[in-house]
Amino acid sequence: MRDLKKFLTGLYTAHTPGAVRFRYGLVIFDALTVLFFFLTVNFEYGFALTVLSRVAGAAILLELLARLWVSEDRWFLLTRIYTLADIVVIASLFLDLFVAGNLAFLWVLRGLRLIQSYHLLYDLRRGSGWFRKHEDAMAAGINLFVFVMLAAATTRAFFIDETVTDTPYVDALYFTVATLSTTGYGDITLGTPLGKLFSVFVMVVGVTLFVRLAQAIFQPEKVNFTCQTCGLMRHDPDAIHCKHCGSIVHIKTRGA
Repeated sequence: MRDLKKFLTGLYTAHTPGAVRFRYGLVIFDALTVLFFFLTVNFEYGFALTVLSRVAGAAILLELLARLWVSEDRWFLLTRIYTLADIVVIASLFLDLFVAGNLAFLWVLRGLRLIQSYHLLYDLRRGSGWFRKHEDAMAAGINLFVFVMLAAATTRAFFIDETVTDTPYVDALYFTVATLSTTGYGDITLGTPLGKLFSVFVMVVGVTLFVRLAQAIFQPEKVNFTCQTCGLMRHDPDAIHCKHCGSIVHIKTRGA
C-alpha cells in the first residue's frame, strides 16, 4: 500500500512526463464528463445512459478518494469548492436525485465539475508556450463558459416549464445567451419577480465576464515574471524595468 500511495503521490505532484500526461488526462476526463452531463440533459435515462452515468460516477469517486489519500491536508481539500462539487455530483449520479423535478437544480452543481480542472492547468502553463501566451484569454473564456452553462442549467431547473417545450435546456441556453448579450429577442422571458431578478444577475455578471474576455483577447500581450523587489507579476514582453518599483527585471526574450 505504501508503494501505491507513493506512486499516486507522484502522479498528482511530480513533474515527470508521465505525471504531466496523467494530469492532462484528468483535465480531458473532466471536460468529457461535463459534456456528457449537458448533452444528455434532455434525454430520458434508460439502461444505457444509467450505466454510463454510474461508470462516470465510479471514476469520479475513485479519483476523489485517490486525491484525499495522497493529500497532506485532507481537511483543506474537503473544503475546496471543486471537492464539494465532486461529492454532490457523485451523490446525484448514484442516488438519482436529479430525476425528481423539485431537485433538478442538481444539474447546476454538475457544471462545477469544470472547476476541478482549474488547479491542474499549471501544467499547461509550464509545458505550453502557446498557453502561456494566451493564458488570460483562456482563463476568461473558461470562466465565461462555466457561467453560461450554470446560468442555463439554473434557468432550466427553476424557470422553464417543461410541459410547453420539448427542448427545455435548449430554450434555457437560448434565453441565457440572448440575455447575457443584451440582444433581448423577447420570445422567451422570465415573468416572475424572481425570474426578472435572475435576468438582471445574468446580464450584469455575464456582460462583465464577456468584457474581461474581450480585454484579454485584444489587450497588449503581457508576460508572467515576478519582480524580485516588489512582486509585480505582469510585465510588457520587452520590459527592462518594473513599472511598479523601477527595479531591473531580467525577462528572457528571443532577441530583436
